[in-house]
Amino acid sequence: MLGQVTSEAPAGPVRRVAVLTHMGRPEAVDAATRLVGGLLAAGLDVAVPDEDREILTQRLRRPISALVFPQSIQAGIEADEPLPYELMVVLGGDGTILRAAEVVMTSDIPLLGVNLGHVGFLAEAESSEIDNIVAQVVGCSYAVEERFTIEVTLREDGEPIWCSYAINEVSIEKAARERMVELVVEIDGRPLSRWACDGMLVATPTGSTAYAFSAGGPVIWPGVDALLVVPLSAHALFARPLVLGPSSTVVVELLDASPTAGLITCDGRRSAEFRPGMAIEVVRGRHRLRLARLSQSPFTDRLVRKFGLRVEGWRGLAELEEEPRNLPPTALATPRHLRSGLSA
Repeated sequence: MLGQVTSEAPAGPVRRVAVLTHMGRPEAVDAATRLVGGLLAAGLDVAVPDEDREILTQRLRRPISALVFPQSIQAGIEADEPLPYELMVVLGGDGTILRAAEVVMTSDIPLLGVNLGHVGFLAEAESSEIDNIVAQVVGCSYAVEERFTIEVTLREDGEPIWCSYAINEVSIEKAARERMVELVVEIDGRPLSRWACDGMLVATPTGSTAYAFSAGGPVIWPGVDALLVVPLSAHALFARPLVLGPSSTVVVELLDASPTAGLITCDGRRSAEFRPGMAIEVVRGRHRLRLARLSQSPFTDRLVRKFGLRVEGWRGLAELEEEPRNLPPTALATPRHLRSGLSA
């Protein structure tokens, strides 16, 4: 389940914060400069990757520590030693946050995402809020939300040949555009169905608003521990999205009769070839992604804001044409019988 814990400043004289930025755009460099400068001015030690450090050092005219990613913790492998940071601030889109998660997840360091992309579901704040972000990081006034993850094992002749993990989803997709893959899906040791399809997804609640959402899957609140199975364009009588319990095991076999091989991809970042006769196993992850939150606004508000939902609907818009124009903005999405107490 989702855990909320208020952060506390670590003991000791030096507080260390890591900053990872998608430096490909001028606005990202500007945001990083302001963020790092504010944290340094508050007395925090800030570490950035070597490729970012030269630019930021020139801009700020101050020395900045180097953020080194040991090979032992790349791609979710267990760290030999925990990284010495209380928080990693990530400036970019969801892709940049997923890249940062590869480094910090096994060290249990929380990520604070600052959106520089488009939707940015994993991000907590916008780049226009840098001063507020600095103040809340310095004051340790953020909570930590824990997210369900999945682990993936690819087997050939019963032996594991590749392992990875996913924060959003693991996708199985056909290698040849003009063909379909033939898959057999097994859940908790029992066969469910055979699908001739473009592929399928096994997603987390976090990933339910990503690829799985585009494929017609349901939105699952992040406080729910669950696995989401979504077939992609399956030629089958039964091919509905499925929501499974957190302790379920999903096994997908690529049949020898499949006219094409497949490709397995975790979070769009780590891939392996999926050949006929192979099977992939997906289970609950040992680690959780820890996301820093600056506000306590519910996921419903985030969903409405990120997708730009018109919560009043077309019927509500028609009613508003008959309403007085001096209602406060909060009344636009509020049914008439709930508007008592609203004031301009």
